[in-house]
Amino acid sequence: MLKNVFLNWAAFVLASLFCSSHAFALGNPSFVSNSPVSSSFRLVDGKHSAQLFLDADSDTAIQLALHNLQDDIQQVSGITPELVNEVSQPGSQVVIAGEIGKSPLIDQLIAEQRIDVSAITDKWEGYLIQVVSNPAAGIDKALVVAGSDRRGVVYGIYEISEQIGVSPWYWWADVPVRKSERLYVSADTQVVDWPRVKYRGIFLNDEAPALTNWVKEKYGDYNHQFYEKVFELMLRLKANYLWPAMWNNAFSDDDPLNMQRAHDYGIVMGTSHHEPMMRADKEWNRYGNDFGSEAGKGLWDYERNPDGLYDFWVEGAERNKPYDSIYTLGMRGQEDTPMSEEQNISLLETIVRDQRRILSDAFSDRPLAEVPQVWALYKEVQGYYEGGMRVPEDVTLLWADDNWGNIRRLPTPKERSRSGGAGVYYHFDYVGGPRSYRWINVTPIAKVWEQMNLAYAYGADRIWLVNVGDLKPQEFPTEFFLRMGWNPQAWPKERLQEFTERWAAREFGEQHAKEIAALVHGYSRHNGRRKPELMDADTYSLQHYGEAERIYAELEALSIHAEELYRQLDPQYRDAFFQLVLHPVKASVTVTQLSITTAKNRLYASQGRSESNDYADQAEHLFAQDAELTTQYHSIKDDKWNHMMSQPHIGYTHWNNPPANTLPALVRYQPHSEADMGVAVAGNTGFWPATGNLSLPEFSPYSAASQRIELFNRGSKPFAFSATTSAPWIQLSDREGTVTGMTRPLRVAIDWDQAPEGRHRGHVEIKGTGWGSARIAVTAFKPDTDSRRGVNGFVETSGYISIEAASFSRKRDTKGAGWEEIPLHGRTRSSISVFPASDRVYEDPAKAPYVEYDLNLFTAGRIRVQGLFAPSLNVQPGRGLRYAVALNDEEPQVIDVLQDLSASAWETAVKDGVRKSESLHQVLQPGRHRLRIFAVDPGITLQKILIDTDGLKPSYLGPPESPFVEAQSR
Repeated sequence: MLKNVFLNWAAFVLASLFCSSHAFALGNPSFVSNSPVSSSFRLVDGKHSAQLFLDADSDTAIQLALHNLQDDIQQVSGITPELVNEVSQPGSQVVIAGEIGKSPLIDQLIAEQRIDVSAITDKWEGYLIQVVSNPAAGIDKALVVAGSDRRGVVYGIYEISEQIGVSPWYWWADVPVRKSERLYVSADTQVVDWPRVKYRGIFLNDEAPALTNWVKEKYGDYNHQFYEKVFELMLRLKANYLWPAMWNNAFSDDDPLNMQRAHDYGIVMGTSHHEPMMRADKEWNRYGNDFGSEAGKGLWDYERNPDGLYDFWVEGAERNKPYDSIYTLGMRGQEDTPMSEEQNISLLETIVRDQRRILSDAFSDRPLAEVPQVWALYKEVQGYYEGGMRVPEDVTLLWADDNWGNIRRLPTPKERSRSGGAGVYYHFDYVGGPRSYRWINVTPIAKVWEQMNLAYAYGADRIWLVNVGDLKPQEFPTEFFLRMGWNPQAWPKERLQEFTERWAAREFGEQHAKEIAALVHGYSRHNGRRKPELMDADTYSLQHYGEAERIYAELEALSIHAEELYRQLDPQYRDAFFQLVLHPVKASVTVTQLSITTAKNRLYASQGRSESNDYADQAEHLFAQDAELTTQYHSIKDDKWNHMMSQPHIGYTHWNNPPANTLPALVRYQPHSEADMGVAVAGNTGFWPATGNLSLPEFSPYSAASQRIELFNRGSKPFAFSATTSAPWIQLSDREGTVTGMTRPLRVAIDWDQAPEGRHRGHVEIKGTGWGSARIAVTAFKPDTDSRRGVNGFVETSGYISIEAASFSRKRDTKGAGWEEIPLHGRTRSSISVFPASDRVYEDPAKAPYVEYDLNLFTAGRIRVQGLFAPSLNVQPGRGLRYAVALNDEEPQVIDVLQDLSASAWETAVKDGVRKSESLHQVLQPGRHRLRIFAVDPGITLQKILIDTDGLKPSYLGPPESPFVEAQSR
C-alpha cells in the first residue's frame, strides 16, 4: 500500500489561526506569547528568566542545545537564564529537557503520569513539549522537553528557540533575532512531534571555488570550527545526516575533531555515493600507496588490488565505530566516475560482500543489520541493480534523481517491504551535462514537492539527502526539503504558498510576507524555466507572442519591487533580505535581461538600427551590474561572506563552466550621416527595404487589440513619415510623425464594427525616405454573427489555442483518484497530476480519470495537439509515462511521453524544463469541440496544452493562454 500523504491538514491550519502575536515558528503552531495569560509558563518576564535544568550526565548533544537555548534567550530578551543541575529556588519556573529512560526527572514525571509520552516512546527522534505545574519539589511550573532519544530532545529545544524568535538562519543568513523582553508559554501547550523520514540531510558538494575559498579565509580549512556551524544549522532545521565537502577534502582526515564533534552534536555522518566505508576519496589519494602489494599498490581497482582496498576500508570501519554513521557500500571509479567501461556485477557483488564482512568484524557486538548501510544507485550503478544485482535486505537502497531534480526510480510494491528501506538522493546543484548549474537557487519548491511527495508515497522514507552545493545560495529550498522530510503530511501542495509566506514572516515580519513570498516564487520559477547557465540570446523569442519583452517586463517588475521592499524594511533586516531575496532576484533578473538585451543588440545591428549601440551599452552595464552584485554580497557584515556567489555563470559554451564570467559578443553599428527609414514587424527578422512582403499576425475579435509596426532610423538624421491604410476598418495610432534615433512604434488595430465578416486582407503603407514605400499586409478574421454567438470555450486565434493545464472545464474522478492542480508548479501558471499517488495504471482510458477542455475552432482539417509535461521519469521498471488524448468522441490515442529515451531527448527536456508530446486529430467542421486528457500511468504531470491549427509559431514558453469565451444567450 502506498502511504496516504493527504491527511487533514486543515486542522493544522486551524490551530495556527490561534497563534499569538509572537508566531515565529514555521512548523508547529505557536505556543509562545509576549504577554502572560492565566497559568502561563514564564520563560522571561522582563526581569527574570526561568532556569534551564540540565541533568549532570546529559548527553553532549543535549548540553550543547541547552547552552544554545541559553544564548538564544539572552539574544532575544537581554536576560541570560541560569543553567542548573538542581533547583535551588523555591517556587521557581524551570525548563526541563531530558531523554526518556536516561533523565531521572523526566522518568519521574512519566512514572507519576504528569506527562504522557506514549505517542513518542517508540518513535525515532520524537519529542514532547508540555507545561507541567508543580512537577517536583521547589518547582512551581516547568516547560518540559522529553525526547525519545538524544536528538529528539535536541529538536524539542530548538523548537523553543525558533518559537521565541531565533531563525535557524540567524548566523548563516544574518536573520536578526526578534527582540522581546517578555516570553510566556501557554499553560495548555502540548506539542508531540517526530520525523516521518528517518535520515534527513544535505551534501556539501561542488564546493570550489566559492565555499572552499570562503572556508579557507575564515577557518583555514574544513575543520571542526567550520563544521560546528553546519551541525548547529542542521539541527535547527531538524536534519540529522551529512555528506561533507569532498572535492579536495577528507572529513575525518582533515581534522581529527571533525568526527568527534559531529557525534557530540548528534549528526549522523556518511560519505558520498562514490566514497565507500567512511573513507573519503581524497584519503586514497593521500594514502593509497600504503595499501596493497607491489603489483597493485596505489590502484583504486578491486580486481588488481583487493587486499589494499580491503585494508583501507577496515581502517574506515574501525575509525568510525564509536560514532553515528551510515556506511556507503559498493564502489565507483575515483573522482566520481564509473568503476569500469562495462558492468561487472560479479565484481561489485564481491566488493559488497567483503565490505559487509569488514563491518561484521568491526561491529561484532551487534547484529550486522543494526549497522546502518546504504547502496547509492547513482548514474550507472542503477544499471547494476536493474541488471540483477541485489544487496541484503537490511541495506538501504538510495535511489537518485537524474541530477536535474527528476527521480529516476522508486521502490516497487515488493521492494517496499525491504527492512533496509529506500531513500532518495536529490540535487539543487550539479556539475556535469548537459550543463553544470552551481551558482544560484534554480529549484522551485513546487518541483521539490511534486517529486518528493511521489517518493514518500512510494515508500522512499529512510533517507532524504539533497546536494546543496555551497549551501549559501540554497537556503530557502534546503529548508523546504528538510521541513518536508520531517513531515511530508504537514505540507501538502495546497500549502506551498503558505509555507513561503510563513518563512518570509519568520525572517522579516508579517507586514511584507506575501510580497516577499511572491518575489521568492517569482525568481525561483523563472530560474526553473531555464537555468541561468543555460540562458542565451535566443532563449526567449523576440519575434513571437512578445515573449522576450513579456519576460523582460516581468523580471523588471520583480527587481523593482525587491528594491522597494529593501528600502522599506527596517535596516536590521536588510543584510538578510539581500542574501535571501534581493540578491537572488536581481542576480537572476540581470542574467536574463543581459541575454535579451544581447539578442536585441544583434538583431537591431543586423537591421541597421542606429539604437543597436544603445543595447550594446545596456548589455555592458548589465554585465557590470552582475559583478557589482557579487561585490555587494561580499561586503555584507564586514566581508563576512567574501568569496560566496563567485561561481562563474555567464559565458558557458559547453557543459563545464568558463574560468570567469564572459561578456556575450556584441555588435557595434556605425550609422551613416543621412536619414534612412527602416520598417520591421513581429514575426520576421527581416526589414524593409531589404525584405518585402512584411505582414502582421492575423487579427480577430479574440486576439490582442493591437499590433505593432516598428519604424527606425538606419542613419543619423531625423526623417518624417506618413502612413495610410487600404481599408477604413484598419486603424493606426499615428498617420504621420518624425523618427529620430529611437524606434518609433506604430500601433495597428481593427475597427470591428466596420470590418466585414469573414477573412479579409488589407495593408498599411508607410512613406519616409528614399524611393518607394513599405507595405505591410493586414489580415482580419471576423466570424459571422451566428458563429460569434455560438463561441464557447478557448478560442482559436492566429492559428492556435493555448491552454494552461489547470484551466479545464470539467473533470471526472475515478474511485477517489483524479486530476488536481499543483500550485506554483511548472513554467507558467501551474500543473496538474493525478492524486493520491498510487500504483494504478489505467490501461483502458474509458476507466481513467480525465480532464476536459471546451474549445472553439474556426479551422477544419488536421490539427496538432502538443502537451507540455514536467520532465518526470518513469519511476517504476517496465512502465512508461503515458496519457491518452481524444478530440470529441474519437478513440483516445495513448501516448508515451518517454517514448524517446535517447540522451539527446533527455537533455532537451531538462534544459527546457518540459518534455513535449504530440498527437494529430481531424476536425470535421469548425465550431465547438472538447478535448479530453486521460491518465494512464501514475506520476505524469501536465503543464500546458498547445493546439496548432497551422499557425503556431516557435517560442520558448508557448503563447500566453488563449481567451475563454462563454456562449452568448440567444
